[in-house]
Amino acid sequence: MTKQSTTENASRRHIYQIGAVAALIAAVVFRRNMGAEMTMFFGAAPNTSAGWFSLLQTNSLLGIISLNFFDIIDYALVGIMFVALYVALRRTSKIYAGIAASLCLIGIAVYVVSDTSFEMASLSGQYASASTVVQKSTLLISAQTVLAKGVPGAGYQGAGGLVSLFLIAVAGLLVSSLMLRSKIFNGITGYIGILAGTLDFAYLIGLKFLPASSFILWSSGFVGGAGLLLMIWHLLIGLKLLQLGRIQQAKGGVK
Repeated sequence: MTKQSTTENASRRHIYQIGAVAALIAAVVFRRNMGAEMTMFFGAAPNTSAGWFSLLQTNSLLGIISLNFFDIIDYALVGIMFVALYVALRRTSKIYAGIAASLCLIGIAVYVVSDTSFEMASLSGQYASASTVVQKSTLLISAQTVLAKGVPGAGYQGAGGLVSLFLIAVAGLLVSSLMLRSKIFNGITGYIGILAGTLDFAYLIGLKFLPASSFILWSSGFVGGAGLLLMIWHLLIGLKLLQLGRIQQAKGGVK
């Protein structure tokens, strides 16, 4: 085996291993929609700026979870996973694998830019240290403006969060379709990814066309179903990437 081949095997092995760890952590620890899960145990999130300030000051961890801060970590891990998937699937179709990875990374960037958790945490800190009624009132108005960016029924990320969900869902569908054509991944992994992406699209369609009262019932099933399927999808991908890493090591990735 040439030195170049050995180096390439070692690079792929590291990419697969890092991607595997990211996928498994995303599945088990930093799942999407952790904020929605928290409402099952701690009740509905506040709907006023004063309520959010109170929550962030009394239980900051629950507050930032409810504002979907940990979705940023989840998406970052998913981005790493998609890079590893690009390496694994580029022989099946370098173009579509590249498009999928690019859409995922763009979607992550959009989500980070639209995130409100840092801004709300900052305003809450300023509110706690404000000494006058005027200062407190100004901060409450500022926080309400931030919250108003959210789309009813879709949390507090606003249009940017929905655009990111759309882009990442498309990326997932593309990758899952490539899995069905690839000899590396089994059909189950591909079909689970396609079903999860389909449920995400159903959620977005309901958000666009259904009234808020009906959308709550509509979304609860689709969001929960998509979340569970994504957990399984990420686990299957993580295990496969670990296997691919071991295969690269057996080929001489490590001397």
